[in-house]
Amino acid sequence: MQSTPLPGIGVQYDLTTREHQHLSVIAHRDGTRTLNTYRREDPDACAHSLHLTEGETAALVDALTPTHHSPNLLHTSGLGLVAERIELSGSSYWNGRALGDTRMRTETGVSIVAVLRRTGAVPSPAPDFRLAGGDTLILIGTREGVDAAAVVLGRE
Repeated sequence: MQSTPLPGIGVQYDLTTREHQHLSVIAHRDGTRTLNTYRREDPDACAHSLHLTEGETAALVDALTPTHHSPNLLHTSGLGLVAERIELSGSSYWNGRALGDTRMRTETGVSIVAVLRRTGAVPSPAPDFRLAGGDTLILIGTREGVDAAAVVLGRE
């Protein structure tokens, strides 16, 4: 990444990707941004220019580096719900116990919508479904609920 001051305008940041694609972002003094891509055959010739408002820039930054990102995070929506994968350890307290024993929905408000095992997926497991170490549980709930569920499921 290289930066170049643009007096009276802002700062230009240039980046060449590993695929040799030249990109630049001009950070304007008024908070807007211009994203430029350049032609491969002529890295000085602009192929496309996109001007972003401050709000659009913030949304793009969030999409590129979300603060809520987790490798186990599957999806977030405008409704405030997340779906996340949580793996049970082999030494988990819940190994061999029924799913209903976790009281997951009652205690955290989170639903366990599927369990993934080496033998296959179990959608909508019933309360009498027996958990096993190595299971990956797919949970849906609020961020706070899923965090609380992770604590419950992490019990050894």
